[in-house]
Amino acid sequence: MPLQIIQTDASHPHFVALVRQLDADLALRDGDEHTFYAQFNGIAHLQHVLLAYLPAQPEAVACGAIKPFDSESVEVKRMWVVPGFRGQGIASALLQQLEQWALALGYQRCVLETGKKQVEALHLYPKNGYRITANYGQYIGIDNSVCFEKWLS
Repeated sequence: MPLQIIQTDASHPHFVALVRQLDADLALRDGDEHTFYAQFNGIAHLQHVLLAYLPAQPEAVACGAIKPFDSESVEVKRMWVVPGFRGQGIASALLQQLEQWALALGYQRCVLETGKKQVEALHLYPKNGYRITANYGQYIGIDNSVCFEKWLS
């Protein structure tokens, strides 16, 4: 599959459109808990965004981002693949590119949070070498949250 991945930031209109789809999906999955999670998922300050394109698709079919978490880590944010394009390895390719970008920026670890209702994510991250870790920050004590980490090499 000839996938084109570009680096951009949160102002890219294709990223904004994909995040709208992601947020609509999460609102359905998370129900009453969505408002809690939404406050931590703003995109205005995301400076490291990837968009994935397939031939003959004028719009991006997937996105992901990283943002600084601490001096050695980035947090993976806003991972989304349009449902009709899932199962083709796009999310794994994006994740690998985000990890390479993190290394290039001098970081050694990726962390992330996902929800128990995001079944696709719960399969994606372990498949790509991520391990469940203790919930961090605002997710401590939140039963629906599952946090992961991966040390990069």
